[in-house]
Amino acid sequence: MLLVGGVGTAVTGNVVYVRLLYLSALLITIAWLTSMFALRGIKVERYARSLRAGVGDIFEEHFEILNTSKIPKLWLEVANESSIPHATGSRILTFLRAKQKRVYTARTWLTNRGGFPLGPTTITSGDLFGIFRSSKTFPATSSLMVLPMIFPVSEFLSPPGLLPGGKAIRRKSIDITPHAAGIREYVPGDPMKRIHWPTSIRREQLMVKEFEQDPQAEVWLFLDTHKNAHVARHSEMYDAPPIDDLLLLRRRKVKLPPATLEYSISITASLAHYFIAQRRAVGLVSALERSFKVIPAERSERQEAKILEELAFLRAESTYTLPGLVTAQLGQLPQGSSAILVTPMIWPELLLGVDSLLRRNLRPVVVLLMSQSFGSRANNEDLAQSLNERKVPVCRVYCEADLSETLSSFAVNTFSQEMSWRKPVLSHLT
Repeated sequence: MLLVGGVGTAVTGNVVYVRLLYLSALLITIAWLTSMFALRGIKVERYARSLRAGVGDIFEEHFEILNTSKIPKLWLEVANESSIPHATGSRILTFLRAKQKRVYTARTWLTNRGGFPLGPTTITSGDLFGIFRSSKTFPATSSLMVLPMIFPVSEFLSPPGLLPGGKAIRRKSIDITPHAAGIREYVPGDPMKRIHWPTSIRREQLMVKEFEQDPQAEVWLFLDTHKNAHVARHSEMYDAPPIDDLLLLRRRKVKLPPATLEYSISITASLAHYFIAQRRAVGLVSALERSFKVIPAERSERQEAKILEELAFLRAESTYTLPGLVTAQLGQLPQGSSAILVTPMIWPELLLGVDSLLRRNLRPVVVLLMSQSFGSRANNEDLAQSLNERKVPVCRVYCEADLSETLSSFAVNTFSQEMSWRKPVLSHLT
């Protein structure tokens, strides 16, 4: 309209072209002014009931769009730019009146572990004709932590433990145990619940109680995060299905990616959940890029939360091998405890770590991910046979296997195998 009106006015000077020129200029001016005030007084708030969820859960998030100005908004485009895979929440809102608030709920199927910011959120609007557009970005104010997927385990090999009523292990514990060892002076950072008030009053200074480790056998989970140990099989990525009321009633099971790291982390999380439910003290040893991480053994729900949070952010980027982690932590493991090694290793160096555990009267159990089923050219079946020759229980895990059934049936199969080993000895003694 502006072009035709300008050319017609310059060539002919007809009043029709002049009016067309003025009309188009007026429309452009109105559209520009409308876009200038389109986002004035717009506020966006995002909140959720919980900022912790697990892989396979449906995350509900509430969006609140508020127009605090006295000018109605013709249309608003809400774009959820969160890094959560398959994130929902992007909407188109029309005719938001003055002082009006729109609230809607977005549901996202969580398929990846890790930490994800809830944002940023970009609001876009403009004039009625779509000539001019303006945008405004609201940064993320909170983050969502997605924990690893936990598979239910009905039974697994348990540590034998020490005799009930045995003497306390003469090593200091940073946690409260039934075995008090003495008192010492207060150090900034000590929890208030460990202060021994009668002694503090008598000595006129704060004194805290010290504890020794519980003689109950512990379960230590060793997770291999070496950067060259893990492999992944190529698979086609699938989009998460749309969330509707019918899907909420009948959830589809989320599959783990065909990667040894994701399988190892889910196995470790499932075993930690199982043993803590059995009131066992569970510890975790893993490696970061240039250091290793140790979570001391405890038997509380808080311990499970700490282990899951650590597993949620682990990556296969460490330079520490699994036998190195075993050697570094070997002196801190009480006798009779179980050391569960979760690894896809194909190197025979794993046998060195297992032998070190056996020499210290510890009970190693190896959860071995069969690397060839995950797309690796190398095979670790010979390594599994060498472990069997040492009478070390080996739980073989294949790609796309049901982890619940694999881990739960492992204890039964191991017990049957041990009985078959003992039959010739019993018959000989008879």
